[in-house]
Amino acid sequence: MTTLDPGRGERIVVKVGSSSISGDRRAQIEPLVDGLARLHARGQVILVSSGAIATGMPFLGLEDRPTDLPLQQAAAAVGQNVLMNRYQRSLTRHDVVAAQILLTASDMEMDSHRGNARNAIERLLELRMLPIVNENDTVATHEIRFGDNDRLAALVARLVGADRLILLSDIASLRTAPPDEPGSEPIDRVPYGDALEGVRLGASGSHVGSGGAMTKVDAARLAADAGVRVTLTATPLLERLIAGERLGTEFEPNPAPAAAPRTA
Repeated sequence: MTTLDPGRGERIVVKVGSSSISGDRRAQIEPLVDGLARLHARGQVILVSSGAIATGMPFLGLEDRPTDLPLQQAAAAVGQNVLMNRYQRSLTRHDVVAAQILLTASDMEMDSHRGNARNAIERLLELRMLPIVNENDTVATHEIRFGDNDRLAALVARLVGADRLILLSDIASLRTAPPDEPGSEPIDRVPYGDALEGVRLGASGSHVGSGGAMTKVDAARLAADAGVRVTLTATPLLERLIAGERLGTEFEPNPAPAAAPRTA
């Protein structure tokens, strides 16, 4: 595995899941931001953050995630505002300013929209802002959406030519089988092109099932194919990862990706 070295000035995309920053785990925003600020001070960092709907639910008196689209959109509209406010208040401790970017699946499919998004992110990075990207749940539909912010993070990493993508959730690492099964072992490294044959993906220390693990694998492969090194681990482990510890599961990048300039 390759250790993370913030001193190299890498361009890094960090994705965090809803379960890591909402509800009982809201307090994880502070240490997460501490890690982001450290990366920001020594390179360029973009955060892809889930959590708008989950954050908005309590303000609408909802205990369970809504199933109908208009109520999901309403929760997202409230939650996105609150979530950005929480991030900015925490980032202010480090004199860092956040910039909100909301994208839809169609934005990433249309050349002009995709180019505009890339140019905006590039300029924000030049201005030393910290872009925070999320799916635009208020206008997204069930039929046209990313489906999971792991995929959105991979697409953003490809879009900006990132050096590394860090997928954070409540999964410490991928495992060869569900963790409660005999013989289940953590997967430290996935060589580029490895089909993981014979592996029944399980999560380590996670409330996310194998389906959740599979979406992360798909996103990791999408980014790795473009030459992005991917690390999958748990949100509380970010600081240790930045400090150089070998943690989680690392997907090695394509050694010969197609050339993709960082600017339009």
